[in-house]
Amino acid sequence: MPTLNWIGKAAVVKHHREVPFRLLEPVPELSLPSPSGSGVGDEGDYGGNLIVQGDNLHALKALLPRYAGQVKCIYIDPPYNTGNEGWVYNDNVNSPEIRKWLGEVVGKEGETLDRHDRWLCMMYPRLVLLKQFLREDGAIFVSIDDNEVATLRLLMDEIFEARNFVGTIIWQKKYAVSNDHKTIAPMHDFVLVYQRSPSWQRNLLPRGEEKDSQYKHEDDRGQFRNSDYTCAKTAEERPNLYYPVTNPNTGEEIWPKRTRVWAYSQEEHQRHVAEGLIYWGKDGKGKVPAYKRYKHLLRNDGVVPQTLWPHEFAGHTDGSRKELREVLHDIPSVSDFATPKPSLLIQRILQIATDADSLVLDSFAGSGTTGHAVLKQNAEDGGQRRFILVEMDENIARTVTAERVKRVATGYTKGALIPDPAPAPASGRGEKIVEGLGGGFQFCRLSAEPLFDADGQIRSDVTFAQLAEFVWFAETGTARPHPGPLPAGEGEKLSPLLGVHEGRAIYLLYNGILKDRSVAGGNVLTGPVFDVLPRFAGPKVIYAAANRMGGRAAREGITFKQTPYALEP
Repeated sequence: MPTLNWIGKAAVVKHHREVPFRLLEPVPELSLPSPSGSGVGDEGDYGGNLIVQGDNLHALKALLPRYAGQVKCIYIDPPYNTGNEGWVYNDNVNSPEIRKWLGEVVGKEGETLDRHDRWLCMMYPRLVLLKQFLREDGAIFVSIDDNEVATLRLLMDEIFEARNFVGTIIWQKKYAVSNDHKTIAPMHDFVLVYQRSPSWQRNLLPRGEEKDSQYKHEDDRGQFRNSDYTCAKTAEERPNLYYPVTNPNTGEEIWPKRTRVWAYSQEEHQRHVAEGLIYWGKDGKGKVPAYKRYKHLLRNDGVVPQTLWPHEFAGHTDGSRKELREVLHDIPSVSDFATPKPSLLIQRILQIATDADSLVLDSFAGSGTTGHAVLKQNAEDGGQRRFILVEMDENIARTVTAERVKRVATGYTKGALIPDPAPAPASGRGEKIVEGLGGGFQFCRLSAEPLFDADGQIRSDVTFAQLAEFVWFAETGTARPHPGPLPAGEGEKLSPLLGVHEGRAIYLLYNGILKDRSVAGGNVLTGPVFDVLPRFAGPKVIYAAANRMGGRAAREGITFKQTPYALEP
């Protein structure tokens, strides 16, 4: 199998392991509680939705303990690496943040990287982490253009395995040709699709008006369309399908052409006759039979997805710019988003790749299109999908990503479009009240300091609930079941027994969980401490600051793991 190599690869292949764990710190004033009875989920006050501001590599690492293996669909729209300098996401991957990161991770070698090397160094660890979020029946969709589609395909083959490649969608992003283009005008982008494993199954797309209009005939059994009664085989190839049929209305015996025989055996044809499934035209005197396909008898009422998505089907960039500016017409910075994705494009992905209650992740959130699309799709089909959005830029996360989702959730005034940067007026001609879609979200920032301090110790302000998520993930590689929003304190009912995974109980002694904050009585495993822990008959894993049980630990089936050292990434 072809492999991809580049300058700096050796430095980033395992870099995701070196990324420190950080905490997600809720910001209530930037969050949007879900309206009571909105029906958008049962996870606390925010509908299970989350917007995180911070570097997406660090944010993904922080989110893993809570969401590993739980995401049904990932959509990302990373920098395309075009060399374009003129917008908020510097597409030549030469931003100060990336240059600083490359200097720290890749080292001096990073100074000589060309833009493709830099792009690959940026993408690799992020894709490795994203893979860990997917459910076994999940899939990832990645937007890209010609600049990096070839390298991205090889990169995805390496990380997700070539056997899990599903397809390349060609999305017609423009409907009008740029007549001033110097060579061949680009009209499309790509969306690469990979499944987490073969257990992924795509959904059928909803039937549109065009498909429904095909059912233009009706009889006493309902609406139907007529379909070809022949197949593309010759009489020599399929002699059993070359036979005469009789029009019952005229008595005429009709043979198929020798170059195109009937699509059904004689036995099947007789069944069709008995069940009234043959159509002989409006007057019943047709020369060729057709098969009646009744709309109400469709087993799978939908359309098989295809790889070619015209703009009529999935939107276009002119429409997406208009869509964004109608929602945020008074935010000057929306002009920085030259090519946001249309919400219809993301909705098509959601229709193919999610269930009604799926979790959706976008770690290059930008203008928040994915959150918008999730709320739209929920409103259209009554779903309870949830989203996680990650945006690096603090100003964009607050004034664009979160603000857009807030407005489409609660409703907004669609103002007359005025060329940026001039803001639209608060009221005036062209305005229209747009009803909210419902939903909410919790806004979080990454903690300034990692979970561990400079001496390798757990920070003193880390709560039991926060550490418990990291312990569970370190031990199981999965997300710990949780009741709602990210914990801001010790409000939930806590127990040193975190749960049972694959037949073993997992315990954590930390931060006075036993109501005794003395070192010997609270965070250290001793005989008396063990005697008051919730009982479990099978093997036990206990995380604590120290173990003073001696040989009794082995007799009790205890595997001891010392914090913080057993938790280091």
